[in-house]
Amino acid sequence: MKELTIDKTTAGQRLNKYLLKYFKNAGSSFIYKMLRKKNIVLNGKKATGSEMLKEEDKIKVFFSDETFAKMRGEAAAKASANRLASLPVKPLDIVYEDEDILVINKPAGLLSQGAKEGDDSVNSRILAYLWKEKKITEESFALFHPSVVNRLDRNTSGLVLAGKTLAGSQMLTEEIRNHSSQKYYHCFVAGRLEEERQLRDYLIKDVAQNRVYVRKDFCVGALQIKTDVTPLQVFEDCTYVRVKLLTGRTHQIRAHLASIGHPVIGDPKYGDKKINAIFRQRDHVHSQLLHAAEYIMSDGRSFQAKEPELFDTLLKRKG
Repeated sequence: MKELTIDKTTAGQRLNKYLLKYFKNAGSSFIYKMLRKKNIVLNGKKATGSEMLKEEDKIKVFFSDETFAKMRGEAAAKASANRLASLPVKPLDIVYEDEDILVINKPAGLLSQGAKEGDDSVNSRILAYLWKEKKITEESFALFHPSVVNRLDRNTSGLVLAGKTLAGSQMLTEEIRNHSSQKYYHCFVAGRLEEERQLRDYLIKDVAQNRVYVRKDFCVGALQIKTDVTPLQVFEDCTYVRVKLLTGRTHQIRAHLASIGHPVIGDPKYGDKKINAIFRQRDHVHSQLLHAAEYIMSDGRSFQAKEPELFDTLLKRKG
């Protein structure tokens, strides 16, 4: 007999889902059979699998050692842990951390989440950090993979949020799904934008080209986008603005600002090539000047990310 204790990392999920994750080589029919025969019990009682797990719940498993190891997939779990241990520990600008979540200030040029194994990303750096600090273990990682819950474009800097536990991930995901958080970006746009703008349009996504298009009228497949733009400082050839993101669509800020004639400076996809060339040569701007600066959660917690040095340099030079 083996006893499993539910901790904060894995609490908040149904028993059957937990068991399917824990026993990776077991199918649903096997799990339910073991529950019916009381070879798996929850807190000393027969369980159906639909119970919601809480911290300190005890699951007793009456398997032979051979069956336990086979259903557990211990070799795969060990290989996964070895991959974690081999991740290089790289710089990670931690804005906030508690038992459930991490908030990171991502530099421009770094992926939020890798597309393939071996990619350097915020996600891989978080995993390396948590492993090094012994905040995840081989067993906890087999049951839940800490991961970022929001993504920024590679060349956008600023706040990226991650769930360290299932509860943290669920909470952050719910905030995003319900639009209950407030998200603010800072950026430099081309031209003089002298008045606050409330932009309300529709967005069409071209998956093949990885590009979006903004239009005034609805059409099939279009999604509504809402972006509020407030000028903070107006210069001769550009404006430093604050953007409140009310809907979170792909490339929304970049495409929306470009659609009103004020593209983000340095944006290679939606920006003005001539203006970008001037700022690249004169001010050494090599990525889009767009920064996820502030995130205010529904519970009142507020996170701010320091802007890249180039932002300060431009403000001082132009001020």
